[in-house]
Amino acid sequence: MTRLRWGLAFILGTVLVAGCSNAGSGSEDSGGDAGHLSGGDGGGVAEQEAADRDISGDTQRQIITTGSATVVVEDPAEAADRVALLVETAGGRVDQRSERAAGSDGPDSLGWAHLTIRVPADELNGLIDELDELGDVHDLSQSAQDVTQVAVDLDARIVALQASTDRLLQIMADAADSGDLIAAESALSERQAELESLQAERAYLADQVSMSTLDVNLEAHYEPTIETGGFLGGLETGWRALVTFASGVLVFLGVIAPWLLLVGVPVAAIVWLTRRRRRRAAAGSPGRPTSADGEAAPDLT
Repeated sequence: MTRLRWGLAFILGTVLVAGCSNAGSGSEDSGGDAGHLSGGDGGGVAEQEAADRDISGDTQRQIITTGSATVVVEDPAEAADRVALLVETAGGRVDQRSERAAGSDGPDSLGWAHLTIRVPADELNGLIDELDELGDVHDLSQSAQDVTQVAVDLDARIVALQASTDRLLQIMADAADSGDLIAAESALSERQAELESLQAERAYLADQVSMSTLDVNLEAHYEPTIETGGFLGGLETGWRALVTFASGVLVFLGVIAPWLLLVGVPVAAIVWLTRRRRRRAAAGSPGRPTSADGEAAPDLT
């Protein structure tokens, strides 16, 4: 009996010790997990702050904007003059302009005009809106190209080449050996040529970003003619024929009028003089009686 009691006591003690050990390890694990989670949250916040700093440190976006528009107008040449004036007012310029008058490609051909214009990027949308005042805007398109990375790369290469050029200039100033001086001059020439090329490329890119390009096509308004038939069609055709004939007669009279004045007046004078001489000759011929006033007497036979 005594052994049984001691056995039960030993078992209960073992269970209690095991339970306490598990509770302690669980607390430690919980504490470790809590610490791990806390550390994880801190890392996430740090990464977010770093990302925010990167976004705030981004350079200004470099965007090249281009577009095209087709406008149907009454007079393409006049509309082209108005577009050029709008561009000048907006601070831009016309890089290319071409026109074709109506009838140049045939009696039924329409006139047109084409302009390639450059305007400040922030004035492009306003200029497109003003095209509505010229006529009906058709086929309007606009596109944007992000060249920020290209601009950043060019700027970095320019800065590096400029620093290299400055170092070579310093080496040339401190060179004591003619061989070192010649080598530095050769390297400097290459660096300067590359630097000037990159600077020209960067300037061209900056111009494309600051000045947007827009192609404007101006087309004349086309009104199709409707031919009528029957009596009304015949009446219209006859009236047109009459007008054409009358116009032809007037043109003919206008052509011969100077010749009538040039030739008709002398001919009329000659005829008048000839008739006058004949009358005088007939009046003064012998054998014919004359009246008291000297005129020839009428023949009574």
